Amino acid sequence: MPMFYIHQSSCISPQQTFGDVDIQLLHSPKDQQLKIIEPSYTGIPPGVLRRMNKAVRMGMGAALPLLHQQPAANGIVIGTANAGMEDCFYFLKQMVEYDEGLLTPGSFVQSTPNALAAQLAMLSHNNGYNITHVHLGLAFENAMTDIGMLLNENPANQYLLGAVDDISSYNYALNVLAGWNKKETAVAEEWFAAGSPGSIAGEGTAMFVVNRDPLNAVAKVRAIHTVHSTDIALAQQQLKEFLNKQLIEREKVDVLLSGENGDERFLKCYNAYEAEVPGDAAIFRFKQMCGEYPTATAFALWLACYMLEQKPIPSHMLKRPSGEREYKNILICNNHRGSQHSFILVSAPGDLPVA
Repeated sequence: MPMFYIHQSSCISPQQTFGDVDIQLLHSPKDQQLKIIEPSYTGIPPGVLRRMNKAVRMGMGAALPLLHQQPAANGIVIGTANAGMEDCFYFLKQMVEYDEGLLTPGSFVQSTPNALAAQLAMLSHNNGYNITHVHLGLAFENAMTDIGMLLNENPANQYLLGAVDDISSYNYALNVLAGWNKKETAVAEEWFAAGSPGSIAGEGTAMFVVNRDPLNAVAKVRAIHTVHSTDIALAQQQLKEFLNKQLIEREKVDVLLSGENGDERFLKCYNAYEAEVPGDAAIFRFKQMCGEYPTATAFALWLACYMLEQKPIPSHMLKRPSGEREYKNILICNNHRGSQHSFILVSAPGDLPVA
């Protein structure tokens, strides 16, 4: 039994993934950052839009079109690590500057990670389950796990699942000081050959309508596994056991979507992941498209849905080709800062009738 089926998805990223999707052209970073291509946000009232910070704005832009679909969602589950950070710092700075006097209420309201889920509920009049998971590099994975448990309890329900993270100027400065981001100018195509520490900062949001109904689904999420460890051998063993448990006889991984990010310190980790997939499996990398951020696996899941619809895959993603022309089982492997590993198995929904 899969965890859930994905029926619709929406993604706002540094590439052309929203509206008329075209990911063949790769947009390169500017000032060592990959920032989103912002749409016009036609579904958000202008008065409300002006008061939104970037994370809430792009999350709303991606989610509202899905929430207006029928049947209505029974709840909203979001994963994030840094959403609201910019307003949090701004509000704390105001407290010091104005000696806790006249402060901007908007910054206070949007300074918490759950601001997006809350505003989505208010604008769509959704009174169902509403929660935000904030677990650094496993925030989205925990949101997915929560959705799986909700659907075990309520198999007839439908939920909005999503993730959002933006490049906060404060967070970016701290990450540079900590050595997580590259200091030198990097062209996207040269990331993986740079041989230097750090990656390129990224941001983005992806939203999904999920339920337990296979009819007309675009993908099914079969299982998720996470590992907290700096021991690469342990993570590799856990991945091997995960695949042995989830893949039935004569099944194999057709595609590995690798979170390799150009940071030489973690290349051994991604090499270990690659060792656990068949030699004829294709390997694609995705972070040259979205950059490095804690919930980048949501972008990878959106890409997996795109690939399972048998759409053309850009050559700039390819690390190792495959003889397969159709992909049925996609494995997403990601590592966040050396200690948080996640494995997501996504498959085609099967030979199903079309309504």
